[in-house]
Amino acid sequence: MTLGSTLYAQENVTYQKPPQEILQLADAEMPPSISTDRKAENSFLSYRSRYKTIAELSETEFRLAGLRINPVTNINSREVFSEKITFYDLKTSKEKTIAGLPSVGRFSNQSWNKSQSKFAVTNTTEKGVELWIIDVKTLNATKIYEDKLNANLGRPFSWISDKEVMVNVIPASKKALINTTDAIPTGPTVSVADGKEAQNRTYQDLLKNKNDEFNFEQLALSELVKVDIESGTKTKWKDAAMYTDVSVSPDGKYVLTSEIQKPFSYIVTYNSFPSVDTVFDINGKLVKEVDKKALQEVVPKGFSSTILGKRSLYWRADQPSTLYWVEALDGGDANKPAEYRDALYQLAAPFTGKQELLVKVKDRYRGVTWGNNDVALIRDSWYNTRNESYYIFNPSNPSQEAKRFFSRNTQDAYNDPGSFVTEMNDYGYNVLSFNKGKLLLTGEGISAEGVLPFVDDFDIKTQKVTRLWRAQKSDKLEAIVRFIDTKKGIVLEQIQSKSDYPNLYIRNIFQKGGKAKQVTFTKNPFESLDNVYKELITYKRADGVELSGTLYLPPNYDKTKKEKLPMLMWAYPREFKDAATAGQVTTSENKFTSPSYGGPVFWALRGYAVLDNAAFPIIGEGKEEPNDTFVPQLVANAKAAIDAVDALGFIDRGRVAVGGHSYGAFMTANLLTHSNLFAAGIARSGAYNRTLTPFGFQSEQRNYWEAPEVYNTMSPFMNAEKMKTPLLLIHGEADNNTGTFPMQSERYFNALKGLGATTRFVLLPKESHGYAAKENVLHMLWEQDQWLEKYVKNKGK
Repeated sequence: MTLGSTLYAQENVTYQKPPQEILQLADAEMPPSISTDRKAENSFLSYRSRYKTIAELSETEFRLAGLRINPVTNINSREVFSEKITFYDLKTSKEKTIAGLPSVGRFSNQSWNKSQSKFAVTNTTEKGVELWIIDVKTLNATKIYEDKLNANLGRPFSWISDKEVMVNVIPASKKALINTTDAIPTGPTVSVADGKEAQNRTYQDLLKNKNDEFNFEQLALSELVKVDIESGTKTKWKDAAMYTDVSVSPDGKYVLTSEIQKPFSYIVTYNSFPSVDTVFDINGKLVKEVDKKALQEVVPKGFSSTILGKRSLYWRADQPSTLYWVEALDGGDANKPAEYRDALYQLAAPFTGKQELLVKVKDRYRGVTWGNNDVALIRDSWYNTRNESYYIFNPSNPSQEAKRFFSRNTQDAYNDPGSFVTEMNDYGYNVLSFNKGKLLLTGEGISAEGVLPFVDDFDIKTQKVTRLWRAQKSDKLEAIVRFIDTKKGIVLEQIQSKSDYPNLYIRNIFQKGGKAKQVTFTKNPFESLDNVYKELITYKRADGVELSGTLYLPPNYDKTKKEKLPMLMWAYPREFKDAATAGQVTTSENKFTSPSYGGPVFWALRGYAVLDNAAFPIIGEGKEEPNDTFVPQLVANAKAAIDAVDALGFIDRGRVAVGGHSYGAFMTANLLTHSNLFAAGIARSGAYNRTLTPFGFQSEQRNYWEAPEVYNTMSPFMNAEKMKTPLLLIHGEADNNTGTFPMQSERYFNALKGLGATTRFVLLPKESHGYAAKENVLHMLWEQDQWLEKYVKNKGK
């Protein structure tokens, strides 16, 4: 079998592997991930395989209400597991084994307790999910609950105190599941509309019938059991219900539970099902039902619209037992004018009084950071303008006017003020870190000079900012992970370079000339890329918009001789409301070159120039929407990128390919349809017919009937007769992403084939929107390499 053979129907292809240059990178051993305590003294290393196997993806899977569940083990069927966990002493940089913990397992759901003296982790066996607790001091692990946990709705346990956990356990009353494949229907499935607009996106894995409803309920049901981790005593705390969240008040006296209720829905996921939020005391006695939500199938149109009623219900971090939540003041409708959009409320224990209004915000609520009884911060944003603002307010005096500050375009990376530094309080919750009337800000530090992290002082009274520290420009890329000591200026940093793997360091940033002490020493697992040339290039679009991309050249390429190379460009379009922010450079060429399975850098080792992360801004200023001119902007971006690399003298512009995943695949199909810039394309897991996503897609808020010309023009399927360039289509057979149904690629391929285009469609078994199985990933890389070799590198031969 050869790639160029005629496709009369389907080819009988077994799994293939890419060439050795690609295989050695794609199959390299994964370095461990690390979880550190707040003081950066103790940590745990988690080792996992780079991929799952096709056998793992082929295990029994139920797709219900937006979930994918393994009904045998009762955990997300796509869960990413670690096979090994070890202890790593950050003070001595020594790794140690953990006594009692299985040497090989399927570990997930890692969590420190409040004092960070214990570390909890689940292990999934062939039968189910069990819970283990690791003592940080002794490095002994104890299994505190057998494999009966229910992790189908998320993490199956929560810390009550340093010595107790609440565990979600499969109830003994659980009924046998229905085999929906063999079940005989008792009647049709009927859906109704009552005349109200319900413009929901095209979700996948939804409930489809009564059998699905039954199975979902049985898989969602849990009993709550309180476990003393020292004595091992287990006490049933609550009867079976569909619990989605269990949280303990900071003082440990109350528990807030959230439960799914009926009726279920066939058009939205479980997050929009009816729910009830209830406060109990620590012994399980009912205190108050604080919220009850109806089924949320109808939400006003627009990304800044929201539901009616309470949202973001949780405990105040700085108070012993006070609930807070947000409610819309505009009916949740972003299309209605309103002076204030949202309001923040609170209700303190014993929850018998009236709710108290704390502050109103002009745009849609996006989060609150608690400090103390006098100072808290709240943030809002508005999608249409891309504006974001902070407010500082006094929780003890709601009549005191909140002060709005840091109001800016969220896409303006150069003027990002950073994030406020928090520290853990006595309750084990994160609150603002105060120092003599000032707060600390730390940011990534994206700027025209490069990515240079910073630390600033923020004056609470004046809202003025003073720079305390900024990283020096060098061949390294720094990032502050967290503050260890805010008073002394000691931070945990991550430092990397093009060829140095990201490792952790401890530094005193307030000490002039202070050196960073390295505490982890992970080596570069991708040494074959060391001789690949890497450069961040900048260039301009024809209309003056600044663009950028990361250019890679093959090992030992002679830039003086300028051999004309084939090129692979990889990109993903992004929408902006102004040209200035669209042109900002938000990455660094000093970032470690780590080849992800879906990226293009492999082909630098195959003799290609590679332009990765090529900027593809789609701009709509003022009342104009970005998608109004999507296609011409797309083509202008591509031409500018090719022109820029061609001007350097490195490429044969007649042998250029373009590729992308998801919206990048949509981009690729459009570029090949509406331009003659490329020799071939690779489109993975895309959507090509926008009439199949009629209530919006990506950043498009208008529905099809409001902007049919936009939907039709942007749909490669609608313009399939124009396609003359070879296109490789790849899709996961079990894609669960909103809008990118496998049917999108299937129908597009049929259209292209019927119209005489050169195309190939590869459907990867069992794969979701991102690919996970080793066999599928390696085969995908082989398919891409074969396609590029035939239609790009050896074009015309």
